[in-house]
Amino acid sequence: MLWLFRFFSHWPLAVLHALGAGLGWLVWLASARYRAHFRANVAQAGLPFEAARPAIAEAGRFVGELPRLWMRPRSQSCLENVRVQGQAHAEQAFAQGKGVIFFGPHCGSFELGPQALAELYGPLTAIYRPARKAWLARLESFARDRQNLTVVPASLSGIRLMHQALKANQAVAMLTDQVPPEGLGIWAPFFGRPAYTMTLAARLALQSGAALLPVSCERLPRGRGYFLKIWPAVEGLQTREKADMLQAVTRINQAIEAIVLSQPGQYLWGYARYKTPRKEAA
Repeated sequence: MLWLFRFFSHWPLAVLHALGAGLGWLVWLASARYRAHFRANVAQAGLPFEAARPAIAEAGRFVGELPRLWMRPRSQSCLENVRVQGQAHAEQAFAQGKGVIFFGPHCGSFELGPQALAELYGPLTAIYRPARKAWLARLESFARDRQNLTVVPASLSGIRLMHQALKANQAVAMLTDQVPPEGLGIWAPFFGRPAYTMTLAARLALQSGAALLPVSCERLPRGRGYFLKIWPAVEGLQTREKADMLQAVTRINQAIEAIVLSQPGQYLWGYARYKTPRKEAA
């Protein structure tokens, strides 16, 4: 499978996006369950279907661009076709000396986001859940391990490394809009409906004092690159002694909502965001 990724990595981004758009529509037509989740989530967010309709193709474009993002030569910068906005927010956060927690949703090119942030503010530690298929897990590890970017599994050892990074005034990154295993989250409102939400970002911030910075990485049309935006820090979190986890997680969800509403045509609406968490061994 690695050879196939290498083969497509040499194709123009616009072509890969065109092929991916077709794949996105193919999945839409083939899966009634996917269409149901998509429509229900869009309605829950209070949006008309037409506002989110482009996300059908964008989901496929995400898959189409992976060969270029994953197989990019180590010596080649990923910032060549990335516009960046909001760097003042990051600079202000690092000036506090307690580390920075970058977080965002499954929106736009969320695979490129950590690579770009690592080049701008590395070293950066990003947490992820390895794929269940062995070949894909190996590919993910190979593709994501880059200079100034360390990827760690969602485990106790990975969380320890994130604590160490924040203590050294470094950055960590994570996606906070996925349903964690049972016991690793709480039910918090997301677009007005309770959704089981991870507490990791909130706990790290409350324990370390690190700044919470929302980040989006919008895919520009016709293969013209990407727009990385660093949003203002989440404010109003209480100290650890007076911490209200629900309040902290709710504020994180509100930041995710703002990003999604700013680019509804690029969010993964087909994800079962309101599902019951699965049980998993500690």
